[in-house]
Amino acid sequence: MTPQDILIHLDQGRLWPAPITANADFDLPAGYALALQVRGLRMARGEVPRGYKVGFTNRTIWPRYNVFAPIWGTVWNSTLSFCDGTGEMGLSATCQPRLEPEVVFGLKATPAPDASLQDLFNAIDWVAPGFEVVQSHLPDWKFLPADTVADGALHARLLVGSRIPARELAIDAIALDALLAQASTTLSRDGETVDSGVGANVLDSPLRALLDFVQTLRCCPGAPDLQAGDVVTTGTWTDAWPIAPGQKWTARFTLPGFELTAHFKE
Repeated sequence: MTPQDILIHLDQGRLWPAPITANADFDLPAGYALALQVRGLRMARGEVPRGYKVGFTNRTIWPRYNVFAPIWGTVWNSTLSFCDGTGEMGLSATCQPRLEPEVVFGLKATPAPDASLQDLFNAIDWVAPGFEVVQSHLPDWKFLPADTVADGALHARLLVGSRIPARELAIDAIALDALLAQASTTLSRDGETVDSGVGANVLDSPLRALLDFVQTLRCCPGAPDLQAGDVVTTGTWTDAWPIAPGQKWTARFTLPGFELTAHFKE
């Protein structure tokens, strides 16, 4: 598939005709190169990058999806929205959408070269609960890692809840790392609990997932570095759950101010 083909299927919410990895030479570096070409097309038509999503950081679900390392993709002004705790999310033109409760970071500066956890903490402005809607353009969510990278790292939408200044949560990186690792979340659909998870599922903590992403991003040829104002969502604490219009989903985290409800519509 060409970058234009991928964009057409994305806009129309249509399944791909076949995995790109049907070509045995299509590997992860090729996937990122293709994804960056699609990124260029989206920017050329006026979409604005607002940050990144990091996926497959939750080791507990790796065997289920046959993916055993994190991936990343771009978050856009057309896919990102904010709320104070309750918001709406449209599912138009998404493909086999699923929902993930996550922790989202907002940056106030580019992390230092060879950043430590404390350097990273110093670059963070705020922390928030988030719902990422993920999608797959291959049937039944069956893919290889390079397919997911070319598929925009499966990103469809991101709803960010109440943003808490990082220093209101913790005094330094060690404290924030421990706080996030030890926290848990309960995910419910229309008032019924469907799943739960802990921050340690996400590469031992969302802060460590963010650090791993910073290092990975800087090793990718052609990828732009993080900038002040970027939003980064760090991966689901639970499994990814199928969603449909008319449903109400809530994630309750054991973190102060971290509760998020989303109403889904067409």
